[in-house]
Amino acid sequence: MIEAEWWEYDSIEEMADAVAGDVGFIIESAIDARDASLIALPGGATPRPILPKLAAAKLPWRKVTIIPTDERLVPMSDELSNVRALAQAFLPSGARVLPIASEKLDPAAAGNSADALLRDLPWPPDLVWLGMGEDGHTASLFPGPDLEGALDAPKARRVVGVTPEPLPAEAPVPRVTLTRSAILSARTILITIRGQKKRDILEQAIEDGHSSKLPIGRVLAEADQAIDIHWAP
Repeated sequence: MIEAEWWEYDSIEEMADAVAGDVGFIIESAIDARDASLIALPGGATPRPILPKLAAAKLPWRKVTIIPTDERLVPMSDELSNVRALAQAFLPSGARVLPIASEKLDPAAAGNSADALLRDLPWPPDLVWLGMGEDGHTASLFPGPDLEGALDAPKARRVVGVTPEPLPAEAPVPRVTLTRSAILSARTILITIRGQKKRDILEQAIEDGHSSKLPIGRVLAEADQAIDIHWAP
């Protein structure tokens, strides 16, 4: 049974304040315990109003390393790049923002390169923050032929390359993504979503558990830790 706690807000602004505060606490606790913090943050529209609030928090950012949960294989200067948005938000605060992908590599090679890069980081991450699409994807775990390989990758494997099928209209490019085991290794997993449709999809995926056909359901069904889900209309 998936253990999930829902946090509901009246607006995205209210959710942004709460999530920024929660993530800040996770970072502070990690630094108190280990003198460093590693967090994986998502792309997409929902985190955008939250990231500046988090970046403005008075935290020891120079002890924080930030990686994207997934990345599109585009130049870092491209607006589709997830790490571009993270760098814009957090580099001025002094955090280390680590690119994990190269647009010059095919998905399999990009996944191998990113996996090797993350092996040099202290693991597990203190936080993996996830979003979810209306097709039930999370990070870049999309329905399609590469899904099973990303879900069932060996536990030591942290990143794989994937090509969603069909390619999403808003970002029709291959990607690299954290594997299911990498996501579930995190000390804390947090999800942010907006809108009733996504809430209905996520609630059904949680109810279906191991029988869910959606990537988010397949990931959460294997979680040992409680999941905090933050929702706003």
